[in-house]
Amino acid sequence: MRLKWVALCTAAMIALPMAAAEAAELRIGFTADALTLDPANHRNRETQTIIRNMHDGLLTRDSQMNVVPELAESWTALDPTTYEFKLRRGVAFHDGSPMTAADVKFTFDRLTGEGAMDGQTSPRKSLLGPLKEVKVIDDRTFHMILEEPWPILPAMLPFQEVVSKAHVEKVGTAGMAGSVSGTGPFKLVEWRRGDSVIMERYDGYYGGAADIPPMGKACVDRVIFKVIPENASRVAALLAGDVHIINGLPTHNVKQVESNPNTRVMAVNGTRSTFIALNNQTAPFDDLRVRRAVAYALDRKLIVDKILDGNATLIDGILSPDAFGKNEALPTYGYDLAKAKALLAEAGHADGIDVTLDVDGANKETAEAIASLLTKAGIRTKVAVNEASQLKARYRTKGKPIDGQMWLTSWGNGSLDPVGIFVPTHRTAGRGNSSGYSNTEVDALLDAANTETDRAKRASLYARAEAIVNKDLPKVYLWVAKDLYGVSNQVAGWQPSADSRINLHDACLK
Repeated sequence: MRLKWVALCTAAMIALPMAAAEAAELRIGFTADALTLDPANHRNRETQTIIRNMHDGLLTRDSQMNVVPELAESWTALDPTTYEFKLRRGVAFHDGSPMTAADVKFTFDRLTGEGAMDGQTSPRKSLLGPLKEVKVIDDRTFHMILEEPWPILPAMLPFQEVVSKAHVEKVGTAGMAGSVSGTGPFKLVEWRRGDSVIMERYDGYYGGAADIPPMGKACVDRVIFKVIPENASRVAALLAGDVHIINGLPTHNVKQVESNPNTRVMAVNGTRSTFIALNNQTAPFDDLRVRRAVAYALDRKLIVDKILDGNATLIDGILSPDAFGKNEALPTYGYDLAKAKALLAEAGHADGIDVTLDVDGANKETAEAIASLLTKAGIRTKVAVNEASQLKARYRTKGKPIDGQMWLTSWGNGSLDPVGIFVPTHRTAGRGNSSGYSNTEVDALLDAANTETDRAKRASLYARAEAIVNKDLPKVYLWVAKDLYGVSNQVAGWQPSADSRINLHDACLK
């Protein structure tokens, strides 16, 4: 009898992992671990992608980047500084407690209040611009009140997730780093720092955005974000069937993934503008003729074709072709080696110049191609590879002079609104103004556009500003690369989004 009981127990133990294996488990090979699981305590796309599968926002974006209601049922501009929102019925946090307007108010007070996070101010505060107050009308209704007109409020709300007031008060700011009680389609099982984030389907999910069918519970039982920073390892994991989706697919692996019978490549227009920041504060790039020589010396199409396999769109200003207010009539600095050399000579550099192009390790190959082309024009370029954090400190520390000559870098703009990219990179002393550029006319246009509620007038202001910048050329504008994903043929129902978010609510496994 005892032996029979042991045998039965052993069989039961064996059956448990087999049953678990039969559950639909979607595995993502991801470039980076989350920095935190607190929606209010980061400014990082990879972190937000992980968080956004466990937390929902008032509004979200569909795969075509249209802003649609999510936790909010509707919103209305009562006047230029007051928006009224109505919440959906039946939304519950992962602990089963109902979400109300009080949770929304708590969320945004925590995001915008000085020291509101146990003495810390949220690094996301600036993403909410002039938001002054959230006023609760009833459990389902609240007003967002602005200090001044800010027409892009709806476009910025998909970047903010609603948290539970009771949960935050229970665990505190420190506890929020690794604890989740969201309203999203998945709930946290375990965060193995540096290795993986494991989630399971939340069966009490209200269904998600009505404008992004199908509504309902998530399709898969379990999701694992497996942290695989190294490109070759991430691709190998996909090809071996160890993961079902990988982000950051290198262009040189596209054909390899396409030729595999079990995988495919999915692409979407990105929102990250790539450019060379030129130090406008000191020689040689304080001279417009030298900056233009750099632009004419670069065969941008050749680089895109050879290094990016054509997976990018050329730009002549900071804005993506898909961005609101994009100037469609900007002059192009085409490849013209003779013109580049003539401009250098006109600037007093007939014998050429020696410069250094800074870059992080991930973009070293592109920088070397750029350096080779510039050298042919007499702009003898040495490539210096540094950590991205060090380069940001050298080129983007407010109040300090720029420490460098040229930096191959980029800036993301998930909202596709100019305020998220044009203002920080080109306004005088902007936090991303890595060229030291300053033009009072551009500043005035950007400031006016920030509060203009007439869409046509606002678009015109940005178009005028981009025309000036195209002429001043504080940076050499290169391209907007496509976001590339490697995807198993087992995956159905999932589409990549231009904001880099990997929304797994609708992803299924065949």
